[in-house]
Amino acid sequence: MRQSPHASGKTLNLRAQVVKTLLAVQNGQSLASVLNQHMNIVSDKDRALYHELVLGCLRQWHALKQVTLPLLTVPLENPVVETCLYVGLYQLLCTRVAAHAAISETVEASKQLGMESLSGVVNAILRRATRETEQFYDVLENASNLPSWLAKRLKKDWGEQFAELSYELKQVAPLTLRVNTRQVSREEYLDILEDEGIDAHRCELSDVGIVLDESIHVPSLPGFEAGGFSVQDEHAQLCATLVPNLDGKFVIDACAAPGGKTAHLLEKYQPKKLIALDQDEKRLKRVSENLERLILDGKHVEIITADAVKWTAPELADCIVLDAPCSAIGVIRRHPDIRLLRQSGDIAKTVELQKQILENMWQQLKVGGTLLYITCSILKAENEQQMVDFFARHADAQEQKIDVDWGIEQIHGRQLLPKVDHGDGFFYCRIQKTA
Repeated sequence: MRQSPHASGKTLNLRAQVVKTLLAVQNGQSLASVLNQHMNIVSDKDRALYHELVLGCLRQWHALKQVTLPLLTVPLENPVVETCLYVGLYQLLCTRVAAHAAISETVEASKQLGMESLSGVVNAILRRATRETEQFYDVLENASNLPSWLAKRLKKDWGEQFAELSYELKQVAPLTLRVNTRQVSREEYLDILEDEGIDAHRCELSDVGIVLDESIHVPSLPGFEAGGFSVQDEHAQLCATLVPNLDGKFVIDACAAPGGKTAHLLEKYQPKKLIALDQDEKRLKRVSENLERLILDGKHVEIITADAVKWTAPELADCIVLDAPCSAIGVIRRHPDIRLLRQSGDIAKTVELQKQILENMWQQLKVGGTLLYITCSILKAENEQQMVDFFARHADAQEQKIDVDWGIEQIHGRQLLPKVDHGDGFFYCRIQKTA
């Protein structure tokens, strides 16, 4: 699927840049892989709007599709024009951009992207949307806004919670920090933020978490360079509360990149040795950078590029944290491109990969040791069912119940669902090796 180059040779306008980014995601590229390169072309003053339009359109993608389809007398089957329509409708229904600017700039974008002959369709539909705003908005609000395969799965897994869940997944996730308590307490850091006039409040479940009540450029926060905090979702911060005391122990953080959990374990405990393992060398660089900034790197920390399906530990571990590869459906609020990138057929492959990693990592654990299985998914196949199958295969495994008042108890493990102003979807199950 290739969009036509713009004929005029002049610079693309902002909406055309947004459409190009959205087309790249439709072509299977992750937003993270194209965002910086695309963002660099956008002028500084337009970056905030560019960002909002890209993320907003991805967040509302299936709902915008539902709004658009009935308005077309014949299906367009033209990704460039359809994407222009989504960008235009998103501006009219979800932003404060003036209607005349949204329409003229989006129509111009369709021309710049070589769709002059269909720019009249874009113009007509967007003008209609300004006349029937309420009806259009109702359709947008009531759409489940999930690809149909995912809606089916979530309905099956979470029947009672489904309506609330599809609403939650449409929202913007909060910006949450984890205070590095080796340097500053949560209360002290809240005082520092208050002195700077930055609104923030404590997380409820994490005793080291802070939610920022305003959008802010993270590196400009006080103490960032000095390693006073990291950005980490509240539900992800619970990992360090679920492991045994790791002081003096040998710990493996499998699938460690980009290192949020590794850093948190080192902030809270002083293991004899910690190996952070991942097969993605580029993302592992971020682990090193984060540990360096947080002043947590040392001789006892080893960062290894290897495949967790085959890797063998130098000795058996006391504790393994396995944040398994997953569909990441639980973090769609932060990565709305997952709505377009993830396909139904991916789930079975992911479940199989998780199983292989689990089997190999189980071999690297001491008798009496603990394995903490984690995903940022809300699909039972990757979570509860994966654990049911694991315990069926392993007489040498015993679940250590997580006795807390958060999340939903499963046959094995606990599931946290994404929640407005709170954390993302995470699953935790704690397993002890008994023989």
